[in-house]
Amino acid sequence: MTNSSPEVVPASNYQAEIYLAGLSGATPPLPTDLTQLEPLAKEQLDPGAYGYIAGGAGSGATMRANRAAFDRWRIVPRMLREATRRTLSTTVLGTHLPAPVLVAPVGALSIAHPDGDLAVARAASALGVPMVLSTAASHTIEEVAEASGEGPRWYQLYWPTEDEVTLSLLARAKAAGFRTLVVTLDTWTLGYRPLDLDQAYLPFLRGVGTAIPFSDPAFRAGLTVAPEEDLTAAVGRWVPMFTGTALRWDRLPLLRDNWDGPIVLKGILHPDDARLAVEAGADAVVVSNHGGRQVDGAVAALDTLPGIAEAVAGRAAVL
Repeated sequence: MTNSSPEVVPASNYQAEIYLAGLSGATPPLPTDLTQLEPLAKEQLDPGAYGYIAGGAGSGATMRANRAAFDRWRIVPRMLREATRRTLSTTVLGTHLPAPVLVAPVGALSIAHPDGDLAVARAASALGVPMVLSTAASHTIEEVAEASGEGPRWYQLYWPTEDEVTLSLLARAKAAGFRTLVVTLDTWTLGYRPLDLDQAYLPFLRGVGTAIPFSDPAFRAGLTVAPEEDLTAAVGRWVPMFTGTALRWDRLPLLRDNWDGPIVLKGILHPDDARLAVEAGADAVVVSNHGGRQVDGAVAALDTLPGIAEAVAGRAAVL
């Protein structure tokens, strides 16, 4: 069987590089235990930026539930089987993937690094995996598309309450080569996040993570002066436009009528909502509680996956 996707490099190759380098006294520049990256990030980032990235809603119960749910699943190794020649590739919604992995939408990436979305787009493209570009990006749709090169492109929509702005964002994404639309359902109001509140830190109020709306002609048409001249007024127009109003199932035809590719609904946790999503014409659902950042005490996303998969019954993709 031939496979045009990037070659899967075994982890043992990386281990061998480390051990061989160790013969000359070299050690890895970063911990190989990935759980140790978070405390290193805390040392490097400003407290507000770190809290925004690391924090969850309320007491963090949902974040802990997510981790506990994964910890309950265990690998059962099997022996004396062919495992040296393998492929992890698959196809999801018409996008060929070298492995069943996507880069989830993450907003305000420039609080971690000035290149932000551009760096992520370049890395994702090099690996052949889709970057799901957040509406809350620190760079414009067009800039990220250019950085993506030939890589696959998915676009995540924080759905504005003004249809003219929504349609403008969709048109820009289509023109820039984004083929799959991921609609986030669970953030029509921001969760109660103590780490952000204690620092009085919300990047959007500082004009961070607003590059896409602030560069949008339909959004700018509703401003008296440009965002570059009056940041406060622009923020005051944008934040209520994607928060404060719960959109409903009967609004989904607006997206279907104005998007040619697959539509994914992100934030599904209940089997009945999964059924409604399929009935509304969604091509896929993302089982997600927003990483525990929205509702303190919500069910772990992984715990709901079997019931949602059963409810969808193969009629749509389940991510």
